[in-house]
Amino acid sequence: MKKYSAFAVAREAMRHHTGWDRAWRDAQPKKRYDVIIIGAGGHGLATAYYLGKNFGITNVAILEKGWLGGGNTGRNTTIIRSNYLQDPSAAIYEKSRSLYETMSQDLNYNVMFSPRGVIMLAQTEHEVRGYKRTAHANALQGVQTEFISPERVRELVPIIDIDGPRYPVLGGLWQARGGTARHDAVAWGYARACSDMGMDVIQKCEVTGIRQAGGKVVGVSTNRGDIDCDKMGIVVAGHSGHLAEMAGFRLPIESVALQALVSEPIKPCMDVVVMANTVHGYLSQSDKGEMVIGGGTDGYNNYTQRGAFHHIEETVRALVETFPMLSRLKMLRQWGGIVDVTGDRSPILSKTPVDGIFINCGWGTGGFKAIPGSGWAMAELMAKGHSPLTDAFGLNRFTEGRFIDESVAAGVAH
Repeated sequence: MKKYSAFAVAREAMRHHTGWDRAWRDAQPKKRYDVIIIGAGGHGLATAYYLGKNFGITNVAILEKGWLGGGNTGRNTTIIRSNYLQDPSAAIYEKSRSLYETMSQDLNYNVMFSPRGVIMLAQTEHEVRGYKRTAHANALQGVQTEFISPERVRELVPIIDIDGPRYPVLGGLWQARGGTARHDAVAWGYARACSDMGMDVIQKCEVTGIRQAGGKVVGVSTNRGDIDCDKMGIVVAGHSGHLAEMAGFRLPIESVALQALVSEPIKPCMDVVVMANTVHGYLSQSDKGEMVIGGGTDGYNNYTQRGAFHHIEETVRALVETFPMLSRLKMLRQWGGIVDVTGDRSPILSKTPVDGIFINCGWGTGGFKAIPGSGWAMAELMAKGHSPLTDAFGLNRFTEGRFIDESVAAGVAH
């Protein structure tokens, strides 16, 4: 793999950019791998990358039924933060946030990480109490957050109306080291690094069956033939229940659509990320000038990846009260992604009833921000059978009543 640098760009410019290599190989499936990862989104690619980087396991295939990063990784609103209430959540999200800070250097690929800061608005007295509690918990966890006044919110976000008629801004939970990154670049950077380690990224390879012998996984059946393996990771976001059913077990999750939209590009007017959970909306401005808008999950289970008019109406109507300037903008495009949500709004990173199969799912609306931390923890779990970052997120917590309630910190997931 050629190293990307300013000198490489200048050199290729001199020869009309004819010397660039493919970012990753167009691999054909082999008969057998040590590990198969199902799902070439951010979480699956990160798992494969850290299996190779941290544990030297490189005989790995990453299978994707569509195209790389074409699921939730390419459909989210790119927010990165770690200001969660419960200790296990804060640990894995803070690990992820810290890995994002050095990801461009680690992967030799610019993921456009922008630590612009994230504000979670408190617009009710209940939220004020909840966010102050979270700020105290974060201080004990070593996560840098603070509860700020309405005046400080207005200073950070000049376009905001803190005296809204229904939900005035009473303060906010501010994480200065949160921010955004380019979602596609995260997937492409991991794929390039995995390919360079000798791993096979295989697109348009749909898993049609999971083969077992004596309660242990032995491989998968795909539309491109059977592939054997010793271990398998299922990392397929909203389709986790479908793959689990193939393997013969059920998951305590439900799949719903999460929609987002962007406005026409405008001049820079907001350089932080704002989440308004009372009205179920969040807002940031992209590098191209578009206002990136997201809201809550749909109120019914579904597998659609398209937008719907009710989402534009409900989310924009809610946000206009706090950001009046949105009423003057035209909306440019809209889309949806399929998220899987657990009852306690926390993910599942766990062994399964089938020996050799591991599951990573249930991230709800918090998947993108967790990609590197999730991959780091999942790789350790698969390689060693244990990871301190995943201990609390096992499937057994639902039968033992050890819930990790993050319905407040997850914001729009409740």
